[in-house]
Amino acid sequence: MSKLPAVLQQLKFPVIASPLFIISNPKLVIAQCKAGVVGSMPALNARPAEQLEEWLIEITEALAAHNHAHPDKPAAPFAINQIVHKSNDRLEYDMAMCVKYKVPIIITSLGAREDVNAAAHSYGGIVLHDIINNKFAKKAIEKGADGLVAVASGAGGHAGVKSPFALIQEIREWFDGPIALSGAIANGGAILASQAMGADFAYIGSAFIATEEARAAEEYKQAIVEASSDDIVYSNLFTGVHGNYLAPSIRNAGLDPENLPESDASKMNFGGDAKKAWKDIWGCGQGIGAVKAVLPTADLVARLQREYEEARARLNLAHH
Repeated sequence: MSKLPAVLQQLKFPVIASPLFIISNPKLVIAQCKAGVVGSMPALNARPAEQLEEWLIEITEALAAHNHAHPDKPAAPFAINQIVHKSNDRLEYDMAMCVKYKVPIIITSLGAREDVNAAAHSYGGIVLHDIINNKFAKKAIEKGADGLVAVASGAGGHAGVKSPFALIQEIREWFDGPIALSGAIANGGAILASQAMGADFAYIGSAFIATEEARAAEEYKQAIVEASSDDIVYSNLFTGVHGNYLAPSIRNAGLDPENLPESDASKMNFGGDAKKAWKDIWGCGQGIGAVKAVLPTADLVARLQREYEEARARLNLAHH
């Protein structure tokens, strides 16, 4: 079993909801945490930057009130995602807000930085860094990250190409800290499988887009309910980084999902143009075949928990 920091030891259900660009908001984060999974959102979803402070107050107060009212069933901790790429000119301000409100978990993406990790550690927070291969994983831990989000093939939005089996196996050879596995996880059996492979947590994104609390267009939510893994396209055209997207949204934008040009990776962009890209082009992972309806977040988590227990029961029966 890996060594987990205290904030993650208290988690009753091994799921971290991934931060969804544009879509995650305080309402979704609070619902996720109350349902017992780590809720998260990108700092950049708060626009203008000043809104981040209002959102952090809203989340911390709502969770404190919930914990006061339900001491026997406290909410899970929440996480804020920071894009560490040089195109993010808000990083310093956003991290200062996270320090001020003592955000329990910081998830860093697109670059590992010692100063960001040190800022989180200054008040007792932890940092999970997302990576797509073993080389980046080593770099992140060397720079002071506490744990890793292993983004395997099939994950929504920016995703790697490694099989989860290969990725987790290589990292576990040298790292005994927390690992969350990302990539096409949308049912309870897949959560259990990620633990069997050596991950501590399943990192789930796309399924949460089709929830009532998510700030996504109704057409986007419906497309996830109707689509399957056959409708997912892997391309670097939209931000310069390879990612998985829903084919119908690419068609709606007047492009042919079967014949997308390659983008120049040096023009990587997470500013205004990227927001437009993600607004029109819908990021989505390969696990969505399991999503059959738009549900309240609490109902989605209840389904995952039920399936997880059923999968455990099946395994136990198979062993006896």
